[in-house]
Amino acid sequence: MNKSIKKALAPIASLKLTVLLFVLSMILIFVGTIAQKEIGNWQVVNTYFRSLWLMMPIGIAGIKVPFVGGYTIGGLMVINLIAAHIVRFKLDEKRIGIILTHAGLIMLIVGEVLTGLFAVEWQMRIEEGQTVNYAIDIRSVELAIIDPSPEDHDDVVVIPESILERHNNGLTIHDERLPFDVQVLTWMSNSSVLAPRFAPPDGRTNPARSGIGRTIQVIPAPPVSGVNMNGLDAPSAYIRLSKKGQELGTYLVSLNFEFIADETRQAVTVDDKTYLIELRYVRDYKPYSITLIDFKHDKFIGTQIPKNFSSEVRLVDPTTGEDRPALIYMNHPLRYRPLNSRGETMYQSSYIGDTTTVLQIVRNPSWIVPYVACAIVSIGLSTHFGLMLIKFVGRARR
Repeated sequence: MNKSIKKALAPIASLKLTVLLFVLSMILIFVGTIAQKEIGNWQVVNTYFRSLWLMMPIGIAGIKVPFVGGYTIGGLMVINLIAAHIVRFKLDEKRIGIILTHAGLIMLIVGEVLTGLFAVEWQMRIEEGQTVNYAIDIRSVELAIIDPSPEDHDDVVVIPESILERHNNGLTIHDERLPFDVQVLTWMSNSSVLAPRFAPPDGRTNPARSGIGRTIQVIPAPPVSGVNMNGLDAPSAYIRLSKKGQELGTYLVSLNFEFIADETRQAVTVDDKTYLIELRYVRDYKPYSITLIDFKHDKFIGTQIPKNFSSEVRLVDPTTGEDRPALIYMNHPLRYRPLNSRGETMYQSSYIGDTTTVLQIVRNPSWIVPYVACAIVSIGLSTHFGLMLIKFVGRARR
């Protein structure tokens, strides 16, 4: 290769840059791990490791400094490694092991980037005897405005969490698709229910004047940390609804209703037509449906520790004519490829009580990349150490 090109690439191929990148990655991993005490795991992953840069707290009076994110460090590592091969390494049979090992490492980094960009994970919660055709994303919520008047379906318009949060403190959301305007009085990314003994007896300080919120109040709560394995944020909002300047009521919408109220949806009447409003997890509707026939939950004798849990289900997909039973249990997922899809995998993730299963729905087009990368790394290391062993034995005999 041209000497001028090698000279230009020399700083990029520097071993000092390699060491610097490793130090930066260790700092990022350390601070990201500590951050799980304050924020959730997915927020840590997206903020620290699946980002180009971030404002990193240094633990002094809330001071934050700019720092490189995981994508930037990984990309620079790939560039540094390729440049090092161009500048320093020769392509011959003696170095085939090193080349394969480095190729596998590059593939691992690329695979993580592809997973972060294209992989999705959802949950499907099903009670025995229930049929469900949608999955939920427990990391984000939406405000659903539902028109139940059609006989065979519901007409639904949703407002994403990002818009609700952006319109906090009294801003109004207006859209032609909405049957009324939504003014977000207070948005809470996480909330807890105010105990009845602390609630005002006559509700005078309660912002809600309609619906479930007249008897239930919530207060802001800190985000659930990553060390709380069973905890989830429960967003809430106080909203005021209006139509052409006429107020329809002030409501509390909350994920807490799922645990403390008999009904999570609230009725709003506009022009003699009734709509339902609900703050819920974001839904992803599927072309197929899953019916839970039987859920089994085995425990170790004399304890409440789960030994095994499994779901006997029936999958029905009208678009493909698919109609078949399946048994999903730990380490035995159900793989299915709907039309116009690269395939979804359904894992037995968890359960709620004794009759509700929680399935994890995963779609990851690059799922095979880490396996291939690890195989290449293993072959590369075996080849390299094998060649070194042969060389060592040859020298010993001489």
